[in-house]
Amino acid sequence: MEKLRVEDRGTIRFLVLNEPERRNPLSQAMVAELLAALEEAAADPGVRSLVLTGAGPAFSAGADLAYLRTLTGLSAEENLAHSEELKTLFHRLYTFPKPTVAAVNGPAVAGGAGLVLASDLAVLAEEARIGFTEVKIGFVAALVAVLLVRHVGEKHARELLLTGELVPADRAVAMGLANRVVPKDELVAAALDLAEKASAGAPTSIRLTKTLLANLPGMGLAEGLAHASLANAWARESENLKEGLAAFFEKRPPRFPPQPGVVTGEGED
Repeated sequence: MEKLRVEDRGTIRFLVLNEPERRNPLSQAMVAELLAALEEAAADPGVRSLVLTGAGPAFSAGADLAYLRTLTGLSAEENLAHSEELKTLFHRLYTFPKPTVAAVNGPAVAGGAGLVLASDLAVLAEEARIGFTEVKIGFVAALVAVLLVRHVGEKHARELLLTGELVPADRAVAMGLANRVVPKDELVAAALDLAEKASAGAPTSIRLTKTLLANLPGMGLAEGLAHASLANAWARESENLKEGLAAFFEKRPPRFPPQPGVVTGEGED
């Protein structure tokens, strides 16, 4: 059985983590398939947004338990290589040029929770829980901590990372880990709705906005305003703006062309 199932629903591409019997772990094979699927979706102008979800009762349990048993016997180089693969996945998803939605159907733990944080938007089923349990087994939630602090601030991040507790869906939304909670049978519809709304705007505007959101937290006031000024200028020169303004004054829906394929995340650090 393939570890990642890819399905298209109109212009929305679903990436379904597909090892339900193992709770969809982020094995090296799963990470590789996710990265390849992201590149394919970025390069496909017919794909306007992504929905990431899990098959079975869990979204993702995080690290592959079979791999964890071998950790202490691996060389420093091997451990670093695996860490770099996860870093690349989180970075690519976080800076993906098209809107992404996590449809969290069940527990999202450790690296699985990292996928939720790296997505633009997240919808949780009522029974979903999110947590970072690494501290309980002597591990460190290092990569996901970078994203976590951006989402919830330091106090909530300290609680989540130091206690390792899983929080229920309603508290996850209150903390800033996700956007909304819905009954499980409404999860796919809610994710589709968010994906459609988030990708309905001008593709150039969406990409520039996502780049701004990725870069601004690390900038000071002057640097952030300078970066925003450049984005403003670029937007003014785009064909998307010309079409958007024409549609506004002609009182009709805009007809934005598909976003050209984008193969790499260069310039979005």
